[in-house]
Amino acid sequence: MTPTNLTAESTPSGSCSNRWQVEQRFQELMTVFQLLHWNGSLKAMRERQCSRQEVVAHYSHRALDDDMRSQMALDWIAREQESPGVISRELTNAERELEAARLAGRELRFPKEKRDILMLACGQVNTVNGLS
Repeated sequence: MTPTNLTAESTPSGSCSNRWQVEQRFQELMTVFQLLHWNGSLKAMRERQCSRQEVVAHYSHRALDDDMRSQMALDWIAREQESPGVISRELTNAERELEAARLAGRELRFPKEKRDILMLACGQVNTVNGLS
């Protein structure tokens, strides 16, 4: 007699692993969109009249990698040139948010990625300023 109500956890075929991978990918995609919103990229795409479907289609096939982080850091470097000190202020806020999330037991990926992007931008600005 076989059970009629199998769950992913009970199947030997690896469905649980697949479910975990799908969940991980979804969490990464949510982090990407949080970062795009925070970074102002979604607003810029809306101003260029990109549809939601186009944006989702484009970013659903991209991983959150060093290239994406570098691109966002470049956006912050441009903001720093327009408004000196903005990276430092954002970095301070990001570090506070990360610590608050850690203490509250919340998901850390978004605040950590924000901090990492800002640290990358800060390092680039400091390198350029040090060479000037």
